[in-house]
Amino acid sequence: MIRTQKNPEDTAKVFEFIINNDHFFLNLSMAAGKASLLPAENIPGSTIVTVMARNGTDFGICISNQPNQWFTAQAGRVEGLYLPGYTEADANRDIGDSTVTETAGFGGFAMAAAPAITQFVGGSPEMAFEITREMYEITHTEHRDFKVPAMNFRGTPLGIDIRRVMETGILPQINTGIAHKNPGVGMVGAGILRAPQACFEEAFFTFHNEYCLEKESKS
Repeated sequence: MIRTQKNPEDTAKVFEFIINNDHFFLNLSMAAGKASLLPAENIPGSTIVTVMARNGTDFGICISNQPNQWFTAQAGRVEGLYLPGYTEADANRDIGDSTVTETAGFGGFAMAAAPAITQFVGGSPEMAFEITREMYEITHTEHRDFKVPAMNFRGTPLGIDIRRVMETGILPQINTGIAHKNPGVGMVGAGILRAPQACFEEAFFTFHNEYCLEKESKS
């Protein structure tokens, strides 16, 4: 842009917009997360979560073995920090598509790489490290490219496995904005919460009944 834009003032306005918008990269990261997860869909026998999303009412997940089937539960309430003039009474239930980042191995799963985020969502740098450590317990592997310098460049937790969620009882940690309960108001804060347990239970038992038992009967 610097080389090709004839009007320096137009270029300056673009960079000012990017600098002053703390969430500019979020849109790009969400698209990148979705693109990286698509190849993981439709793998027979795979219990890896490929989608997590919420609409302010429901929270839903999909797993690789059944990419077109949603497993849903009631969306949770976010615990966090509110912008001046707003309180928990103004908040809607958890909403948005940014959980694609946690699904893809960053977002809340990579909090240890950005402990300063706790100033935005609440908590402490120690909490950020603990959350990332805990997410290794429910994921299949570590990310090849996304590294956490403060953890000896260990890859971020990647590949939520519903079997490990059921085994450990640990639920995915999510970083999120808090939307106002009334349309048109927008964001009123930010915080953290866990994905609801019920959708993972439904996914696990459905997978067991529809895939494992069918495979056993054929053998």
